[in-house]
Amino acid sequence: MRKFHNRRIIGIIPARYDSTRFPGKVLGDICGKTMLQWVYERTKKAKKLDWLAIATDDKRIKEQAERFGAHVLMTSKKHKSGTERVAEATQNLPCDIVLNIQADEPLISFRAINKLCSTMLQDNNLNVATLASSVSFDNPAVKSLDTVKIVLDKNDYALLFSRLPIPFAQNKIPHPYYIHIGVYAYKKKFLFKFINFKRSRLEEIEKLEQLRILENNFRIKIVKTKYPTVSVDTPKELEQVRKIFKSIK
Repeated sequence: MRKFHNRRIIGIIPARYDSTRFPGKVLGDICGKTMLQWVYERTKKAKKLDWLAIATDDKRIKEQAERFGAHVLMTSKKHKSGTERVAEATQNLPCDIVLNIQADEPLISFRAINKLCSTMLQDNNLNVATLASSVSFDNPAVKSLDTVKIVLDKNDYALLFSRLPIPFAQNKIPHPYYIHIGVYAYKKKFLFKFINFKRSRLEEIEKLEQLRILENNFRIKIVKTKYPTVSVDTPKELEQVRKIFKSIK
């Protein structure tokens, strides 16, 4: 990673202990390391990132993160989303592009992160981009309400995000689905514009904050990757990830 003073792209991993569905999940053990450590170490391999840190409001997370050598930024306990936490962490940091890397993506690929960074650097008109991977029609993730699906336009911009299987196959003809991966890249100026938008109608219905961007008539570029991940929202998914790590060791 390049030196701190020379950064153009920084990555922030927002991490909180009190997850509604699975408290303490970011410190859950996966083959001898916490989930948070796996996210940090796998992300840190991305050479397109100039700097990486963990943003948290919890001393337990801070202590664990510092044990494996992470930079830690302490933030307010009042934040309602990881995006708000990332914004606070970066408000006084000089950079052009901010990556929000979710702390529950332990299988995240540094290659996917590099591709996301390159996409932002190559097109100055982009305000925000995020990752997605393609899965088959019969993949269990398609029916899972914990997995977010995306409908894309012909230029790979998001038309809609939903927890339901979209686009719905009325004629029953199998087609691939695009599954959202929890990493976003924002122009720093747009990040602060975004968090000041009022919560939107679709966002409240689906509980997906990225819909706030679409409802305010801004576009989200979808960067396709062949590196799928498993987002951990439940103990069952944590056990699933443990099995995957054991199989690839």
